[in-house]
Amino acid sequence: MDNQTEVRKFILLGLTNVQGLQKFLIVLFLLLYLSTLLGNMAIMIVVACEPRLHTPMYFFLCNLSCLDIFFSTVTVPKMLAGFLLGHQGISYTGCLSQLHFFYFLGSSEALLLAVMAYDRFVAICNPLRYTLIMSPWACLQLAVGTWTTGFLHALMHTVMTSRLHFCGPNHIQHYSCDIKPLVRLACNSSQLNVSLLNIITGSLAIGPFVFILFSYLYIFSFLRLKVQSKEGRRKAFSTCISHLTVVALFYVPVIFNYVPPSSGSSASWTMIATLMYNVVTPVLNPLIYTLRNVEVKRALKRRLFSRE
Repeated sequence: MDNQTEVRKFILLGLTNVQGLQKFLIVLFLLLYLSTLLGNMAIMIVVACEPRLHTPMYFFLCNLSCLDIFFSTVTVPKMLAGFLLGHQGISYTGCLSQLHFFYFLGSSEALLLAVMAYDRFVAICNPLRYTLIMSPWACLQLAVGTWTTGFLHALMHTVMTSRLHFCGPNHIQHYSCDIKPLVRLACNSSQLNVSLLNIITGSLAIGPFVFILFSYLYIFSFLRLKVQSKEGRRKAFSTCISHLTVVALFYVPVIFNYVPPSSGSSASWTMIATLMYNVVTPVLNPLIYTLRNVEVKRALKRRLFSRE
């Protein structure tokens, strides 16, 4: 490798090179990004200002909103700048930084959704011990645990990617620095990187998803057999359906990207799946939780339309 020139800059090929379509995409992704910022910030402000919402469920919802804002910010502004400037160049250091924060925030969100399912499980199936199990200290530990695990997972991929040598083509078939298109450009062996991606990241995708599914199977069985009140069932189902919708929007494209062998999917399908959980889901999460959640809707109305 000593006689070969190391690549210090990459070119992100992005979604398209058609000028007319790029102008449309600038407007579309700008609106989506602004909606992500406004919607998630609104939820965080309302939960912080409304004492009735100072509960574990809304504490985790604030964490989710915070993750969604940062997660979109990792890729969307860079993509918009590329559309406006006409090129999508990114330095080697910038590429590694983007990769790190992408996997840090993405894996943290995957784990947080499992923690939110556990919160609903305890609240519905063990309500008498809910305040004891989901104490403020326990909630803080769970939140810190998800963020820390996500950071360590991303750090592993960042360190392993930094050990690769890039001496040939520098065109990345993606709109961001992702591991799969990056390892295809490496001059030395990337087998360990691919194995870690399939095993570790695949497990981080499948493990929490399976936990969520079993949690909700138990919850629905419990509601059907043990809860006699129709109003109680309706309220429990309402919060569960909101969370399950978010889980489906996030996990389906994630599993499509990371559970099959990494070389099995085309670059275009990989980008579409990534857009779903990186750009589209953060926009929809605030809508899903506000439209189906009576408490959040009431709090928003009080904050926005109160005469005071």
